[in-house]
Amino acid sequence: MKLTYIGVDNIPMVEPGDDLLTLIDAGLVSMGEQLMASDVIVMAQKIVSKAEDRYLDLNSVTLSAEAQQLATEVDKDPRKVQAILDESNEVVRKRPGVLIVEQNQGFVQANAGIDQSNIDVDGIDADDLCLLLPLDSDASAATLCDAVKARHNIEVGVIINDSVGRAWRMGTMGLAIGVAGFTALEDYIGQTDIYGREMVVTQVGAADEMAAGASLVMGQTTEKTPVVIVRGYHPRDPQDDTLRGVKPLLRPKEMDMFR
Repeated sequence: MKLTYIGVDNIPMVEPGDDLLTLIDAGLVSMGEQLMASDVIVMAQKIVSKAEDRYLDLNSVTLSAEAQQLATEVDKDPRKVQAILDESNEVVRKRPGVLIVEQNQGFVQANAGIDQSNIDVDGIDADDLCLLLPLDSDASAATLCDAVKARHNIEVGVIINDSVGRAWRMGTMGLAIGVAGFTALEDYIGQTDIYGREMVVTQVGAADEMAAGASLVMGQTTEKTPVVIVRGYHPRDPQDDTLRGVKPLLRPKEMDMFR
């Protein structure tokens, strides 16, 4: 297998309501490229959230007693702590400077994925502005899949990518928070290795592996490459609805040794 990662040039600053496929198509055309069948489109979460107008003015937040107490414990802006709680199912870990939660979609991450970097809205001070994750990242990914099918009559995979920290390791890496068009978790249980031994526990987070690779192309600061095309993977649409989306990648709470 040969995998090629293609950073899409000339994606402009995304505004609420923008058609992301139109921006991707134009960027590819500017490079002499086009989408091909079985490509996987990896998009930075930030441009999806911007297009879906997931901005939050912290001045609009109503503070609870819980948020005020927690803000004191973790030394954070109480308004942002309230926003994190509003976007979360539960607090998983906390200490000064760190607040780890289970976000509403089931991801365990810092600050419910709420971000304040590389965003700007006229009339709102930068310290008061946040960007939330998409309401339903799988649905956002599926919408782009359907748009590609309708416009180009080809099947592709889509990953919405976010930078997430990991237990045991320093540094963040790209992880899939939304998946459509293929099975995010490849299951090899029951198959055999090259010596004929049966695989008992082997499952591969293919969507996360592609998200991590794409993050190296995207960069984290001023690169302005929020879309990467992965070519050569040949994604397969799952037949079982329970295998669709990002949910197969999320470890059940009862199996999570860190909670």
